[in-house]
Amino acid sequence: MKKINVNTSTPYEVLIERGSIKKSGELIAGITKSRKVAIITDDIVGSLYAETVTDSLKDNGFECTMFTFPNGEQSKNLSVLGQIFDFLCESGITRSDMLIALGGGVVGDITGFAAASYLRGVDFVQIPTTLLAQVDSSVGGKTAIDISGGKNLVGAFKQPALVICDSDTLKTLTAENLSCGMAEVIKYGMIRDRDLFEKLECHNLENVHEIMDDIVYTCIDIKRDVVENDEFDKGERMILNFGHTLGHAIEGWHNYTDYTHGMGVAVGMCLITNKFAPELSERLKKCLTAYKLPTDTEAPMAELLPYCSKDKKRAYGNISYIVCKTIGVAEIRKSTVSEFEKFMEV
Repeated sequence: MKKINVNTSTPYEVLIERGSIKKSGELIAGITKSRKVAIITDDIVGSLYAETVTDSLKDNGFECTMFTFPNGEQSKNLSVLGQIFDFLCESGITRSDMLIALGGGVVGDITGFAAASYLRGVDFVQIPTTLLAQVDSSVGGKTAIDISGGKNLVGAFKQPALVICDSDTLKTLTAENLSCGMAEVIKYGMIRDRDLFEKLECHNLENVHEIMDDIVYTCIDIKRDVVENDEFDKGERMILNFGHTLGHAIEGWHNYTDYTHGMGVAVGMCLITNKFAPELSERLKKCLTAYKLPTDTEAPMAELLPYCSKDKKRAYGNISYIVCKTIGVAEIRKSTVSEFEKFMEV
């Protein structure tokens, strides 16, 4: 088992081991005195792993309840959040008990926000089952839901008490879901690790499982380093948003239905690189294409830019965006919204 210690305001460990989901009860028992948990999952992940996790928890003396909601970004909303609150109340969850987020990024985001706000805060554990969640959203403490005004606009910083990454769960992902996660992996190579990017260039979606353990560890280690330096997203942590400002806009333009987060990030990285580092564009596009990710969008830039003006990273009338002019090196740039719109429209 590999361990990564995340030394934030609430320190915790990320455990990386194949088959670790089968001993999740033992691992969670080691970090809490409580023996009552509420598992939050979606209908797809629940059908695959809920029984395994529940059995392991019960074998280690836990009382378990479970809330399941429909899979997909459309469920990351106020209505489902309210249902989770009601479920926790009906289940008698107290501040000394614990929530478990079993699933991908949507499950982790909404469960984390519920944990941050129910009873003004209860502990929660992340058991991410998608590549995107393992390498990115499960670590770092960002939690949120979407509202009509935009993606992730309502949320809180809430560090998990533990993260359990079992890369065996990635074998059950659809090609599209695996591809979605690879967008974030490629992002890490672009912003911080040239060696990782070059390793990705030598593989593709069909054979990437050969290096999956190294990928998961490397990406989490990069994120740990960035988050420890800037837990609350005031400076360096912004580099993790490479491709996200326009990526979120593309997701919004598609009404969060037929376009995944990874697809949006992939195109977002290309659009910003086309504009500010055209000499890298073809290399980035070739890498993304190898993992079945799009590199362009049918959405007109004029229709995407209004979404950017609502981006949560906007402050003091300015918007922050990330540029990589050299692979492995990210640069934070700030401009007014109108200046950014002029840059991208030209």
